[in-house]
Amino acid sequence: MNFGDLYNSGWLRYEFLGNSIAEYLITAAILLFGFIFKTLFSKLISGLVYRLGSKFWSEANLPEFRRLLIQPLEVLLFLVFLYLAFQVLDYPLEPSDLREGDPFLKTFLFRTYQVFVIVALTWVLLRFIDFVGLVFTYRTEKTASKLDDQLVPFFKDFTKVIVVIFAFLIMLGSVFGVNVTGLVAGLGVGGLAIAFAAKESLENLLASFTIFLDQPFMAGDLVQVGELIGVVEKIGFRSTRIRTLEKSFVTVPNKLMIDKPLDNLTLRTFRRAKFDINLTYDTTSEQIRKITRDVQEYIDNHPRTNEDGRVRFLSLGAHSKDIMVLYFVDTMDWNDFIDIKEEINFKIVEIVENHGAEFAFPTQTLYLQQQEGKPQTPTEKPYFGGSDLE
Repeated sequence: MNFGDLYNSGWLRYEFLGNSIAEYLITAAILLFGFIFKTLFSKLISGLVYRLGSKFWSEANLPEFRRLLIQPLEVLLFLVFLYLAFQVLDYPLEPSDLREGDPFLKTFLFRTYQVFVIVALTWVLLRFIDFVGLVFTYRTEKTASKLDDQLVPFFKDFTKVIVVIFAFLIMLGSVFGVNVTGLVAGLGVGGLAIAFAAKESLENLLASFTIFLDQPFMAGDLVQVGELIGVVEKIGFRSTRIRTLEKSFVTVPNKLMIDKPLDNLTLRTFRRAKFDINLTYDTTSEQIRKITRDVQEYIDNHPRTNEDGRVRFLSLGAHSKDIMVLYFVDTMDWNDFIDIKEEINFKIVEIVENHGAEFAFPTQTLYLQQQEGKPQTPTEKPYFGGSDLE
């Protein structure tokens, strides 16, 4: 028995809710076909689109292109198959057939379908923008300038926001019948209230343009904003993301980045090291002169320090004779800096030991009550806090 005989037998022509069994079966077959082959069709379409723009990117980017676009294309294609399937059942209705008096379920289903189509198309566009941004990111990594490194993510996010806004306006106009032109014109009346409500967002947006024009810092720079120190990882149109020295991820509004004093540590030519050498009070002046001279000579001759280093017998402290050590290391890398500082510290300890001097630690002197027949004798013991006793 062929399909014609089966159809003529009568049961396939049985109608249910205004449609025959055969029409329901065809609808189910189209949906099943679309569900099974949507991934295959998505790969074919993405490959075709990729080849159409092959002059803008290389074949090496094809896996990334498919990874970004296959999922939204699958959703969009399934919606197309859904449309074709329900065309057999006289669905979906044309927009002109949708009237105010129609049942709620009919209106709800039709508008829901339209919303999903617009969302799927927007999703495809957003993923395509992500891919274009990825291509430009690969290109900017090969250039010496850091400006393009931060412009690419900024304009990528800015373009995505514009696409979402347009998609929302199209949805209001085509799905819900809102007069978009009148709505946009009406915004002029309530523009002041909207601007006031979005004051922070507008300030951050203007601050982002200030950052790009003035360029006080770029992506990859080590900056200090107030008490926050870290490496700038991304400059967006609303905020700047900073990776701190503790490896935490901090998001700072762009307005704060330009309102607060900002120290771009990357632009320094040297890193400074400053500390004191605390020697005991029984260290002689001759020992201090020799220690100061040898430390100064070592710092001046070190290949990673400049000639602005200063080693001076600076003060007479409460518990020690203090020698100030100040020098600059020609590196911007933190790990390199602390390695060089450790090397110099070891040498300073060696110089102090070679001259027979000792490092001081806080002490206090206590005078005992004089007893009969015994002179008053001072006793020293370590001191770890509080005020001096005389």
